[in-house]
Amino acid sequence: MAKTKSIYVCSECGTQSPQWLGRCPGCGKFGTLVEEITESAAPQKAVKRERSVSAKRPVPLSEVKEERFARVSSGIAELDTVLGGGIVPGSLVLIGGDPGIGKSTLLTEVSAHLSRTQKVLYVSAEESCSQVKMRCSRLKLDSSNLLLLNETCLEDIEEAIMDEKFVVIDSIQAVYTSELSSAAGSVGQVRECAGKLQRIAKGRGITFFIVGHVTKEGALAGPKVLEHIMDTVLYFEGEREENFKILRAYKNRFGSVQEVGVFEMTGEGIYGVSDYSGIFLSESRGEAAGSCVTPSETGNRCMMVEIQTLLAKTAYGLPRRMPLGIDYNKMVLLIAVLEKRYGLPFYNQDVYLNAMGGIRLNEPAVDLAVCAALASGFKNEPIDKDTAVFGEVGLTGEVRGVTFAEKRVNECVKMGFKRVIFPAKNFKSVKKYEDKIQLVPVQYVNQMIRRLFPEPKTN
Repeated sequence: MAKTKSIYVCSECGTQSPQWLGRCPGCGKFGTLVEEITESAAPQKAVKRERSVSAKRPVPLSEVKEERFARVSSGIAELDTVLGGGIVPGSLVLIGGDPGIGKSTLLTEVSAHLSRTQKVLYVSAEESCSQVKMRCSRLKLDSSNLLLLNETCLEDIEEAIMDEKFVVIDSIQAVYTSELSSAAGSVGQVRECAGKLQRIAKGRGITFFIVGHVTKEGALAGPKVLEHIMDTVLYFEGEREENFKILRAYKNRFGSVQEVGVFEMTGEGIYGVSDYSGIFLSESRGEAAGSCVTPSETGNRCMMVEIQTLLAKTAYGLPRRMPLGIDYNKMVLLIAVLEKRYGLPFYNQDVYLNAMGGIRLNEPAVDLAVCAALASGFKNEPIDKDTAVFGEVGLTGEVRGVTFAEKRVNECVKMGFKRVIFPAKNFKSVKKYEDKIQLVPVQYVNQMIRRLFPEPKTN
C-alpha cells in the first residue's frame, strides 16, 4: 500500500527538503518552502536497463539542417510586435498578469482570429463554456469555428487535442495531472504540467498559449522552472482602473525582449494602440516645473515619454527617494552627480520621480532627461514643451553618446519638437536634421543645465 508523506518545495527554484526551513538551501530566499503531500509507491525490485542500440552521435554544426518557420499573424499588430513578428508554430507562450487585467480577453480575440483559418482549441479550466461564449458575444467576435473545452485534468486535455494547431490553456494553475496527488496550482503540479505541455508542443508541432497567475509581488506564481520551459514569457502590466495596458516580453527565444505593446481596454474588447503621441505625454507639459520629454527606444520603435519629478522638503532626517518606471539606483546615482558636479543640494529634499503612462525606462539614454527634470524641479523653472533631451550621463558629469541617435531625433521631428539636446558625440549622425530642428549638442551635464536655464544677463 502506498504511503503518504510531506515534502517541502521552494516556490522559486523548486528545491525539495524533507522538513520546513526558513531559508531555502537552493536559492537562499526566505519563506518560500511550501508543503506538498506525495505518495510513495511500493518498493520494487531494481530493473537493469539496457543501453539503446541506436545511440545518438554528435553531429557537426555544418551538417545540421536549418529549419525555417513561417510566422502566423495573431490578428493584433501590437501582439505580433512583442512576439517578434508573429506566432512561431510549435512554441509555448506564457502570458502573466494581475487578475482582471485582460489576459483572457486578449487570448479570446486571438483565438477567434486564428479559428478563421486554423483549428483552435480553447481550454477553459476556470470558466464554463457558456461564460466563454458570453465573452465572445460581448466582444462581437466571429467564433463559430472556435472549439471550447472545460477541463482541468491534463490527461483528458491531451486526449481531446486531435489535429488542432493552436491551444489556449486558461490557466496553468487550475490544471492538474493525475500522476501527482498534490492539489492543482502547487509547485509540483505546475512544474509537471508545464513539462508535459512542452513535450506535446515540440512533439506534435502545436502552439500553446498559457495563462499564468501572478503573486502579490507581481511575479509569476509557481517555480522559476515554469519560465525556463517556455519559449516566450509575456507580462501584462497596468492598473485595473486604467484603460491603457502594456504588454512586455521578459523572455523571447524568437525575438527581442525590448519590445513593448500598448493596448487600450474598452467595453467592446482590447485593441492595440499604434499612435503613442498622447499616451506618455501630459497635456500640460511645459507649464509646471519638474518635467522633461525624452525619446525612448524600445525594441524597433521609438516613443516620446515624459519624465516628471516632484521635490518636497523632507520632514525627517533621511530624505526619501521614490522612483516609478526608473531604476532606484540610477536615480540615486544621478542625484549624486548633480550634487557633486553642479552643486544642486538634494540632501534635504524628498525626490519623487515618475515615467508617464506606466512605462519602464531601463536604457541609459534617459539619464540626461532625468537630470534635466531634477534640475527643473529644483530651480522651479519649467522646460519648454517643444524641447526633448536624451543622453547617457557618467559619474564625471560627462554626457556620453547613445545608440539610435538618428532615430530618436527623427521621432522628435515627427512629433513637432523644435529643439533637442543630445550628446556631442552623436552630432555627426544627426547633422542632416539641422534644417528641421534645432540641434543642441552638449558634452557635460552643466552645459545642458545652462542651455535649459540661462542665467539672466547683468549690466
